[in-house]
Amino acid sequence: MELPVIDLAPYLEKSAKCSREVGEKKLDDPNLQKLCEEVSRTLAQTGALLVKDPRCSAQDNDRFIDMMEKYFQRPPQFKRLQERPHLHYQVGVTPEGVEVPRSLVDEEIQGKLRAMPKEFQPSTPMGPDPKWRYMWRVGPRPSNTRFQVSHLHFILNIKMVLLLSLTVMELNAEPVIPEGFPEWKDTMDSWGYKMISAIEAVAEMAAIGFGLPKDAFTSLMKQGPHLLAPTGSDLQRYGQEGTVFAGYHYDLNFLTIHGRSRFPGLNIWLRNGQKMEVKVPIGCLLIQTGKQIEWLTAGDCIAGMHEVVVTNRTTDAIKLALQQDRSLWRVSSTLFAHIASDAVLKPLGHFAGSPIASNYPPICAGEFVEQELAVINLKGNKGEL
Repeated sequence: MELPVIDLAPYLEKSAKCSREVGEKKLDDPNLQKLCEEVSRTLAQTGALLVKDPRCSAQDNDRFIDMMEKYFQRPPQFKRLQERPHLHYQVGVTPEGVEVPRSLVDEEIQGKLRAMPKEFQPSTPMGPDPKWRYMWRVGPRPSNTRFQVSHLHFILNIKMVLLLSLTVMELNAEPVIPEGFPEWKDTMDSWGYKMISAIEAVAEMAAIGFGLPKDAFTSLMKQGPHLLAPTGSDLQRYGQEGTVFAGYHYDLNFLTIHGRSRFPGLNIWLRNGQKMEVKVPIGCLLIQTGKQIEWLTAGDCIAGMHEVVVTNRTTDAIKLALQQDRSLWRVSSTLFAHIASDAVLKPLGHFAGSPIASNYPPICAGEFVEQELAVINLKGNKGEL
C-alpha cells in the first residue's frame, strides 16, 4: 500500500479566493469536497498523509537539512555548548542517549508487541535512542495561561522516558543559537512557519472532510506550544541494519509534520495493524496523527504508531551517499503542532455522539499532557531509569 499524495494548491487557491470575496463561505466545490474527504479518510485509516504544499518547496527542505547536517556533524563538545539540561532540554540540543522509548521499559506494551504477528512487530531497541535532537520554539505563546510551565519537551512522544520536571517556565527560556551559524534563526523560523502553515491547511481540510466547521481544529491551535525539533542520527556510527533510532511510539500532540529525509527508515502501523515503510517523494511533506486529534474525533482518528530504524533501504542510501561524498547524518525535520494548553480537548460536533465518546471526556490540553506524563515512571534527575 502507498500513501496518497494530496496537492494542497487547489484548496489553498479556493480558500484564499473565498476569504477575499465572501469571508468564511462554506466550501461548495464538489471536487475540493472530495479532496477534503480523502484527507480525513486517509488520516483515519492510516494515521499518516503525504502532502505537496506550493509554499514548502524541495529547496526549502534542502536548505534546512543542509544547515542541520552541518550542525549535527560538528564535534560533540561543540554541540554540548547548546545543551541546557538545567532547563530539561526544553531549548537547544538534546544529546544522543537521553531519549528512551517507553516500549523498552513498559511491560504492558511489550506484551502487546509480542502478541503481534511476527511480520508486523516493531524492532526492539537495545537502549536509549542514539539520536540527537534540537528544540526550537515556533510561533507566539499566550501571555496569560493556566499552564505557564512548559510541556514542550513532553510532546515529542509518550513512549519517551526523560527525567523532566514541571518547574521551569518555557516562556522564559531563551532560544539557543549555535555560534558560527548566522543563518540559524531565519532558517529555523522560516521552515517552521511554513510547516505550520501546511498543517493548518490539512487541519482545515480534515475538518471539512469530517463534516465539521472549517476552523474546528485550527481555532484550537492558536498560540499552541508548537515545536520544531529536528533529529540527527549518525549513520557512520550507527548505520548497521536494525539499529533503532526512535523506538515504537505515538505522538501525544495534535499533528506531526516532517520534511523529506535524505535517508529512509520510517515505519508506520496502519489502523488494521499492518506495518508499512513510508516513502516520501521529493517535494512532499509527511503528516502523522497524534493523540490530541484522536481525542477531538472520539477515536475516529487514532494516534499513529511509528518507529525509525535502519533498513536495507537505509543502507542502500548510505552506500550512495558515500559514493557522492555526502553527509551521513540522517536529519528528520520534525515539527510538533499542538492544541493550545488552555483549549479544551473533547469530541467535536457529531463525534460527541459517538458510542465511545465517553472514553474522551473534556479536559484542558495542558492537563491532558500532565495526565499522559503521570503514566510514565520518571526517576532520578538526569533521565536515568
